[in-house]
Amino acid sequence: MDTATLDAMKATLRGPVIGPQDAEYSRARTVYNAMIDKRPAALVRCTDAADVMAAVDFVRDNGLELAVRGGGHSGPGLCLVDDGVTIDLSPMRWVRVDPVARTAQVGGGSLLGDLDHVAHAFGLATPGGIISTTGVGGLTLGGGHGYLTRTHGLTVDNLLAADVVLADGGFVTANETDTPDLFWALRGGGGNFGIVTSFTYRLHPVDTVGVAITLWPVDGTRDVLAWYREFLPQAPEDVYAFFAAFVIPPVPPFPEELHGQKMCGIVGCHTGDPSRFEEAFTAVQEPGRPTFHFTTRMPYPALQSMFDALLPAGHQWYWRGDFFDRIPDGALDVHLKYGENIPTPLSLLHLYPVDGAAHRVGPDDTAWGYRDAVWSGVVAGVDPDPDNAEIIKHWCVDYWQELHPYSMGGSYVNFMGTGESQERVRATYGNHYDRLARIKRTYDPDNLFRANQNIEPARQA
Repeated sequence: MDTATLDAMKATLRGPVIGPQDAEYSRARTVYNAMIDKRPAALVRCTDAADVMAAVDFVRDNGLELAVRGGGHSGPGLCLVDDGVTIDLSPMRWVRVDPVARTAQVGGGSLLGDLDHVAHAFGLATPGGIISTTGVGGLTLGGGHGYLTRTHGLTVDNLLAADVVLADGGFVTANETDTPDLFWALRGGGGNFGIVTSFTYRLHPVDTVGVAITLWPVDGTRDVLAWYREFLPQAPEDVYAFFAAFVIPPVPPFPEELHGQKMCGIVGCHTGDPSRFEEAFTAVQEPGRPTFHFTTRMPYPALQSMFDALLPAGHQWYWRGDFFDRIPDGALDVHLKYGENIPTPLSLLHLYPVDGAAHRVGPDDTAWGYRDAVWSGVVAGVDPDPDNAEIIKHWCVDYWQELHPYSMGGSYVNFMGTGESQERVRATYGNHYDRLARIKRTYDPDNLFRANQNIEPARQA
């Protein structure tokens, strides 16, 4: 972008336009994953929907590349584009809760913790994520799952409306009755169809929850996972537990003698009757006496932010994901092999439940392509040291490649890594890909919004 074009953009927009010559540029292009080092020609911090509309018009009319940044948590760095323009929604960070209607309208630049904080003041919440610094935009458009999913479904199952700036610079509010095809596509189709400037969510009564963390030595992975694959799907829907293999960090509540040890186990959440919380997790004794079993009750936002300090922005990240409807014996061997060889203290494997209430939504009711999945898995190589980037990447890819044959073929959109193939993208959107491509042709025929896990517009018949 030449100086004249950059100056013209600054004159057009209300929010600041940050270019390489500006002192803020280095910080502005920094995202959660430090493995990403992209250099946009400009970053536009949009203050409102009108700014987003003007920015889209400017980028399109000048033939520039476009990316959209909400919270900046995109693993493969799709919120930045080299030599193009990043539309940064971070100034649009606000939440308005209607406690009577039990709804929340949330600005497109908001973080999950913003929504959790305001909704909690009214004893309310909606499903989504386990890291509070995650942007609501990317989380929601990919589908969204978290501690409340077995009780209240996916994030997109609780999306009531979205304000969207389209590729032609127009503005619509998408819901079940207005532009229902667009609304369907937004619920799991990623950032392919426009820029969402605000989301409206359904909220549920959630206040203080039960939390259980139970751990065993990593060499017991086969037995623990064999128990977990039976326990979790049969548990009441107010019982949630994700499986994890990781290195114990030197932080409470873990005792000092466990620090640095490779362990496997579950992180559980109970949203039911508090008097039945301890009973809900008594089955953790079945695979063998745990090395560590911790239970407590805490406000829901405290659970949502529990891992924030362990996984701050600025680490090297490389991840891959897959959906699973079962955990066969062959997969147990893979998890044991790579769990025993976790390469760095922050690298991990998580299996997140996506059953329960999420299974009561029809397979074609939203663009989420795997309603019959029971777990959404992610392997993540994580380390603060750039010198370990290749080590964590190879561990992640090797783990994923050996595990993938036991998967359903596709991944949660937000767990796709850098450089995955178009075939893999198609598998991730599953049977909905062709319908999504037709909707893409309607709303973005020139594929302006392509800095994502991209759905190419369908060809005219």
